[in-house]
Amino acid sequence: MGAVFALVAIPVASAHAGPTTGPTVAERYARADRYLRPELDKLIVNSDLRATFTRDGTGILYRLGSAGEREIRYLDLATGQSRPIVDEVRLARLLAEATGKEVDPAALRLDDPDYSAKDGALTFGVADRQWTLNSAGTLVEAKKGDPEGEGAVSPDGRFEIVARDFNLFARERKSGREVALTTDGTREQPYGRSIPQLADILKAGTEEPKMPVSVVWAPDSRQILSWRLDTRGVARLSITQENPPGSFYPRGFQYVYPLAGAAKLPQATRFTVDVEDALKRRRARIVPLDIPSESILYPSPPDMGWAGGKARVQWTERGYRQLVVYEADPKTGKSTVTARESVAPIVTVTSSYLRPAPELGGELDVSERSGWAQLYLIRPDDPDRALPLTRGDWEVLDVAHIDAKARTLLLTGVGRERDRNPYYRALYRVTLDGQQPLLLTPEPLDHEIEVSSDGKWFIDAMSSPTAPTRTVVRDARDGRIVTELARADASALFATGYTAPEPFAGLAADGKTRLYGMIWRPANFDPKRSYPIIDAVYTGPTTTNVPTSWSGAVTAGAGSVAQLGAIVVSIDGTGTSRRGQAFRLPAYQNLGEVGLDDHIAMIRQMAAKYPYIDAGRVGVYGGSAGGYDAARFVLRRPNFFKVAVASSGNHDLRLDKAWWPEVSMGNPDEAVWERNSNMSVAKNLQGKLLLIHGDIDDNVPVTESLRLANALITAGRDVDVVILPNTTHRVAQPFFWRKLRDYFTRHLLDEKPPVLPLPAPAPAMPAIGAATK
Repeated sequence: MGAVFALVAIPVASAHAGPTTGPTVAERYARADRYLRPELDKLIVNSDLRATFTRDGTGILYRLGSAGEREIRYLDLATGQSRPIVDEVRLARLLAEATGKEVDPAALRLDDPDYSAKDGALTFGVADRQWTLNSAGTLVEAKKGDPEGEGAVSPDGRFEIVARDFNLFARERKSGREVALTTDGTREQPYGRSIPQLADILKAGTEEPKMPVSVVWAPDSRQILSWRLDTRGVARLSITQENPPGSFYPRGFQYVYPLAGAAKLPQATRFTVDVEDALKRRRARIVPLDIPSESILYPSPPDMGWAGGKARVQWTERGYRQLVVYEADPKTGKSTVTARESVAPIVTVTSSYLRPAPELGGELDVSERSGWAQLYLIRPDDPDRALPLTRGDWEVLDVAHIDAKARTLLLTGVGRERDRNPYYRALYRVTLDGQQPLLLTPEPLDHEIEVSSDGKWFIDAMSSPTAPTRTVVRDARDGRIVTELARADASALFATGYTAPEPFAGLAADGKTRLYGMIWRPANFDPKRSYPIIDAVYTGPTTTNVPTSWSGAVTAGAGSVAQLGAIVVSIDGTGTSRRGQAFRLPAYQNLGEVGLDDHIAMIRQMAAKYPYIDAGRVGVYGGSAGGYDAARFVLRRPNFFKVAVASSGNHDLRLDKAWWPEVSMGNPDEAVWERNSNMSVAKNLQGKLLLIHGDIDDNVPVTESLRLANALITAGRDVDVVILPNTTHRVAQPFFWRKLRDYFTRHLLDEKPPVLPLPAPAPAMPAIGAATK
């Protein structure tokens, strides 16, 4: 996306263009492809080692090289010796031979990889199948997991729970004896079953796909903790798959998707069962837990676990007014509150959370009660009182390790060190006696951390947008560097003329608050020319968008878009995360307006600093919540933003899964929801807007973009719509990039898109009823 160098070879230069020499539009498109992943990764060495500790904690698995040619290696932490295991080309070839399907070495991702130094076996998952590469270099498929679903077999292996006809049954594995634990389950009120997700429905071709059994076994292998779902009266969404593979005819489904602001959401109630007793007596006793029914905000199981022989359950109040931890007696169901997190006006769960820490005698609480996300310890005898373990105007992100014996913790945080960007991550050692945190990553860089399971070591991938990644292993006691694994090298990338991204700091619309952004320029950038500017946007209080790492900045899609001949920028305005509660609160019940004027202020400051930026030609694009942003930018500030491409956008928050909008909005009245809807401002459109959506989007329903298109048409405005067939929420495919580039080329650069070769035709659709692989 982007504007062109205004240096296209056309007979008459546009009013914005400047000199007319330079790469053609087709050449710029080709460069945009080259700077898009995965092609871009082939030009960078050691950008992302995917370094991870082995399960036994004795070593580290990592990759060296560039994408498609990397070597998977093992580092023995005891000896400091590193040795190769296999290279990506060979592993991809072995997988292709085993599956009969082509495997791209550059796109090879290993799920949950592990390595046994004792027998030289590499184990990993690829495409839902488990594999083992033995020491002889032979690849074999590993035994499949339990067929009844995760967590169904007791820890000691004696019992298993199976689901049938919406009920639960316990089976003694040795004898095969079985007993019904429940008998009154129905489709709308099943036991031990979550809400089927759309992806599973489409894959199975039925609204009732086989689901994992949702139970948690007690450590003693006698009891289970489970739940009952209630979807009675809950509105269902419908979807039509117009091009189902292997069928001539469309197919339609209805499914439950908890929606923000809905009057009724699916409910969950928890219970326990003594399975051993049920099998012995041939009759089960359900013990309902004395915990309020909980609204399900996303189609996944509610929080459930065990601690000290008791059931531990975290309950979330609708609208995120409070998080409450209950401890329940599995024999009686009697429950007590052991911890509570309640912050006005809302608990932002992407910055706050409760975590069990029985080894410390309570719950760890990352809370904004001071205005900043700090770490507290809550003891069960006083659930509303929190002992502060950290203090200050910075944010704790994650507790990486707990050492109960030493009474210390390792945690990651941002914003504490004043000599660096406030978004840079760092690792600290914290004691329970209130001492100042010990900084273990002193370099003024962003530190991506993984701590070993025993807390003795950590992997540190340190970088900044301008400093290539250096990946090291450090001693977790003092942060001392033990060994260096690799340094990133982008020499091949820069040899192509690539222009490095530039961090940019400026002020918000209030003229006081410091904001941070990033600028991407075209390759072989010429400051004598005039360039339009495109805002790559994703706002909202749940995250940040501006890269802080070198890999994040160099491999961002914005770098590809800039090759069209535009300046592409990313900005974290007020209302986003990791800068404290006051910085984020402008987003509360105000997602429609938040950050808009901050982005305009920052773009104007960029243009003031760099005269080659044409602030009269401003575009914007984004996906998902960024799609909502891109549309609201062009609809709510039509005099500034002229062209927008909005993909997979949740344009009316009431048609999105409940958790994302409600974590920002609470559960307000209809007027607030309507005020934040893009449909409510459709009449404002003056520029050009392209809506792109996948027809089987399993995250944001395609109806969102169709509803916005309808609102624009009803308001007498123009709109362009692309619906991508058989596409989920992930729309980034070649046709998507082509349409996005064409749209900015035509409407922001005022040029004609190139005529590119057509892709090879797709295989013909099989005849009705034909078998498909």
